[in-house]
Formats: sequence, structure tokens, C-alpha cells
Amino acid sequence: MQHWFGYLQLIFEGALLTAQLTVLGCALALFMAIIAGLARMSKVKAISIAATCYIEFFRGTSIFVQLFWAYFVLPLVGIPVSPFLAGVLALGLNVGAYGAEVVRGAVQSIDKGQSEAALALNLTPYQRMRHVILPQAFVIMLPTFGNNAIELLKGTAVVSLISLADMTFQSQVVRAQTGSTAIPFLTILILYFMMAMVISRGIRALERHLSDGLDVTK
Repeated sequence: MQHWFGYLQLIFEGALLTAQLTVLGCALALFMAIIAGLARMSKVKAISIAATCYIEFFRGTSIFVQLFWAYFVLPLVGIPVSPFLAGVLALGLNVGAYGAEVVRGAVQSIDKGQSEAALALNLTPYQRMRHVILPQAFVIMLPTFGNNAIELLKGTAVVSLISLADMTFQSQVVRAQTGSTAIPFLTILILYFMMAMVISRGIRALERHLSDGLDVTK
């Protein structure tokens, strides 16, 4: 038993790294989703085209390639990145591209009467978006954002390809050293599930909290 305790501790250390990647990756993904989603609706053509290029590029290419580019290619052009930073960048930018379409769809789903009422109150475009449109649209976005966050969590396993010691990497180490496949992979299966449940329940609680007093009917 003492033998397995040490190996399981390695997996738990990897789980902590997985959690850190998930939190930071989700933060970057949320930021990029809001920026790119709103930029794609911009009336300034250059901004809209730039946002569209970002979205289509990261949705249309493999996250494996994006991860390798971040880790192996960026240092060649004078931008050194650690394995951890490369993982956060690849995960956040990839999921952010999918989230951008969620933002665009949610904002466009808000009844136009809301904008017209805000315009009648002489609010600026920024004030209309900040105080009227986004609070309602954000509630609509949350369920899909929760799904995206869970997908990002599961996607963290790709960082093991650049020898970043997340829990998938550590489980492979344990398997190689013990010859057992069932125990290490059953352990990370449970850990992934528990983390996904935390995200799911957190998103639901936040959705209920933000929905209070808001009319998000289309």
C-alpha cells in the first residue's frame, strides 16, 4: 500500500497542474471569446476581418499543431515560452475561438427593443453594450461556456506531449514504472470527472445567480 501511495501522490500533483492549466486557460479563453466575438460584429471592417481570421484559424487547425507551434516555433522567432505557458496559450486561444461564436450569437439574440430603449435613454454604444446587452447575453452564454470549460479541462491532456507533468503524463509514468494500467488510469478518470462536476455545478450556480431579475427571453 505504501508503494502505491507514492505513485498516487504523483498523479495528485499532476492533477494540481491540470487544475492550474484549466483555470488559466479558461480565463484566457473567456477574454479572447468576448474580445473576438464583439470584434467580429464591429462595423470597422479591418477589426471584423482580424477577428474572423483568428476564429477560423484556431477552429480550423488542430490543437496539437497549435501546441507544438507555441512550444517549438515561437522560441525560434525570439519569443521564449515555458511548457506551462505554451499549454495555456494553446488551450486558451483554441477554446476562445469557439467561445467567440457563442458571444456573437448570444449578443445578436437579445431583442432589438433592448437596444432601442437604451438608445432612447441617450446611452452611448459602449454603455448600451456594457449595461444593457452584455448582462443579458452573458446569462445565455453561460451553459455553452460551461461546456467549453469542460472541453478545455479534457484538452489539457495534450500538454503531456511536451512533457508537462499533468495528471495524464504522471499516470503514464506510473504505468511505466509499475506495469499497471488499471489503477493509474482509473484514478485520473475519476479525477477528470470530479473536476468536470465542479465546473458544471459552478456554472449552474452562477447562471441562477445572474438570472435573478433579468429577462433573457428572446
